[in-house]
Order: sequence, then structure tokens, then C-alpha cells
Amino acid sequence: MYFHLRAVPPPALRNSANWLRRLFEDDWETVRLRLDRHREEMLDRHYLDHDLLYTGAPPYDTVDGPGTDVVLGGRAVYHADPTQPPFLLLTAQEADQVAEYLASADFTYLWDVSRHVLLPEKAEADTETEAQTRAAFESAHQDLTAFYAQTARDGDAVVKWLVL
Repeated sequence: MYFHLRAVPPPALRNSANWLRRLFEDDWETVRLRLDRHREEMLDRHYLDHDLLYTGAPPYDTVDGPGTDVVLGGRAVYHADPTQPPFLLLTAQEADQVAEYLASADFTYLWDVSRHVLLPEKAEADTETEAQTRAAFESAHQDLTAFYAQTARDGDAVVKWLVL
């Protein structure tokens, strides 16, 4: 299970679940090339943790804003099969706002606010586990920042899907 994000030129975007599903059917080599060019990004099964990093940990929750769109935000397009998660769509303008948010975000601050809920139990006492966990989140943050920056430069929209 992973969360897949893909940049799409707005004129090519369709409001059809079948069309959106086909966006994510490419072979791994094609996907890897798009990942290398920051046209596509993937988050592992801990995508909800990444979302928490940007939306804030209690009591610092943000209610609204570009941080809420980084991972899970967007307008839902539902499948005909109700057991499948919906696609999420960000317009080019929303993707640009997310890019600006990520470019100005202070990762250290985001980590400090969220670390107590992002670390595995008892990891705060284990500096090696904390360092590894922080490095994984920081790497994903850099990848998401690069993805959204390229998407904004190209004026593209973003389609997201939880691939089961």
C-alpha cells in the first residue's frame, strides 16, 4: 500500500475515475523515470504520518491551508467500486500554493512539533532510532518539495491515489 502523486497538465485532466485509474497503470520503469524528473512521487504506507507532519500534531493542529493539501488534500473523485479509495485532485493553483508552502516550510520546526507522535514508542530515548526516523521524514519532505516545485514550474495539476 502506498500513496501515489502524479503531475498532470490541466488540459489533459479528466474527471473520470476510469481515466484517473489508467494514469497509475504504467510499468515500474516508466514510473521511475517520472520520479527522477519530479513528475511523480510516492509515499509508503506511512503516508498518514507524512500528512501529520504538515498538518501539525496536537495541540498545534492547523485547520486549513496549503499544509493540509501536501499529502491528503484535494477534491475527491470516487470510484464506481466503493471499496476503492477516491482519487484526490489539486488544481494547478492549489499545487502552486503547496509548492510555496513547502519551499518556505521549516522542516526542523515541523519535526519538533510532530516528533512525539511520529516516533515509534520509546524511540525518544533511543537517539539512533530518532535520527533514522527523522532522516526518513526529511528525505520524503525534500522529495515532496522537489515534486511540487517542478509541478508549479510546469503549471500542472496533481492527481493522488492510495494504491492498495
